[in-house]
Amino acid sequence: MTEEDVGVHAVCVVVSEDFLKFSKKMGNDLSTPIPMYGFKGLKPGDRWCLCASRWKEALAHGIAPPVDLMATHESALEYVGLEDLLRHSLGKDH
Repeated sequence: MTEEDVGVHAVCVVVSEDFLKFSKKMGNDLSTPIPMYGFKGLKPGDRWCLCASRWKEALAHGIAPPVDLMATHESALEYVGLEDLLRHSLGKDH
């Protein structure tokens, strides 16, 4: 986490190409490596603890990535509803 990134990284997701494009478009490029921070960049299928506000924003745009509920922190519920998280939870195949 950098000084500029003060979000609540509480929602564990499996990122998709569509989500990565959306996030980049919204100003949070998660796919480009940033070696000085040891960040290799994400690719579709990677798991990532996403800011709850970014997940909620993606939900509003219809491209919320699937959620791993067992790895998601309960503090996410301060930002998003349990029903939405359950509706987007991972199936047994992930």
